[in-house]
Amino acid sequence: MNQSDLKPLLILQTGQAPEPIRALHGNFPQMFIRQGNIDSQQVIVIDLQAGERPLPPHHYAGAVITGSRSMVTEHLEWSEYAADWIRQAMLLDLPMLGACYGHQLMAYALGGEVGYHPQGIEVGTEEIELLPAAAHDPWVSGLPARFNANLIHLQTVLQAPACATVLAKSAHDPHQILRYGPNAVSTQFHPEFSAAIMKTYLPWLDQQASDDHVDYLGKLQNIGETPLSQGLLLAFVDSLGKQRALAG
Repeated sequence: MNQSDLKPLLILQTGQAPEPIRALHGNFPQMFIRQGNIDSQQVIVIDLQAGERPLPPHHYAGAVITGSRSMVTEHLEWSEYAADWIRQAMLLDLPMLGACYGHQLMAYALGGEVGYHPQGIEVGTEEIELLPAAAHDPWVSGLPARFNANLIHLQTVLQAPACATVLAKSAHDPHQILRYGPNAVSTQFHPEFSAAIMKTYLPWLDQQASDDHVDYLGKLQNIGETPLSQGLLLAFVDSLGKQRALAG
């Protein structure tokens, strides 16, 4: 099989990063490409909010579903379309990784419940704790029992779908990593966010939400690189490479 025969990786873009973040770090797809060491020539980006729509799932080697400033509970047309696409992809065991909005959208699409977190926003570099079910997971078992990840979310998976296995939690959120099948995982945290991205986000959030009593600027001192959470993204990309090698 030559290079032109390889199916591309689909990035389902579900929103736009705020302008100050885009100016310094690129948009959400570029963050995944950079942090996942992904060959951009093997990627197709579909901007759902702009009206673009992907081909059926069998046209792709896998899919990444990005974060968004929209909310799954808004049930926007493009989001409901993407939920149906995810259900079709699951029937094919297509490799998928969702983060933040993508995590919530995958959970919702497969029968879970999504809504606003009762304790409000989770933001900053926070500790993630693996659960016993992660011990033999092919993408997660190599991680230590506790590791740091970068987070920004108001909504959450309130109830995981029946088909899902919960692999990790944080002190704030019980559903930090979900596995839905042999090739599909989602994370509430952002494996694509570097420390530099978070250090740009927090001052922007501080300007946007002056009435929510969160000390965004105070959280800056605890922001750090999160190579272990990034490692989950790298494991997903590595699994795609192995599947491509087998197909070849």
